[in-house]
Amino acid sequence: MENNGKRRTARYFDMETAEIGKMSQPGQPLYGVEHSNGGLITFGGGIPLKDTDGTVIGAVGVSGGSIEDDVKVAKAAVEACNSRKSGTA
Repeated sequence: MENNGKRRTARYFDMETAEIGKMSQPGQPLYGVEHSNGGLITFGGGIPLKDTDGTVIGAVGVSGGSIEDDVKVAKAAVEACNSRKSGTA
């Protein structure tokens, strides 16, 4: 299932939500960030999509399973997009 919150969070920061989660723990520089911007998601499942030159062009957000499963599905979606861009699909 697509998750708009994870997708939005990954795009706001142009980084994976799992990494934002590490940075938002007590004592870390982004502590409390999940309460900003109308609520952000700070656990795995959101991944930025990048163009062939590395420019962020969007993001994927997946929810509905375990965090580990959400990350696997999101990474598969990013890989599928990357293979289409490179002409290997």
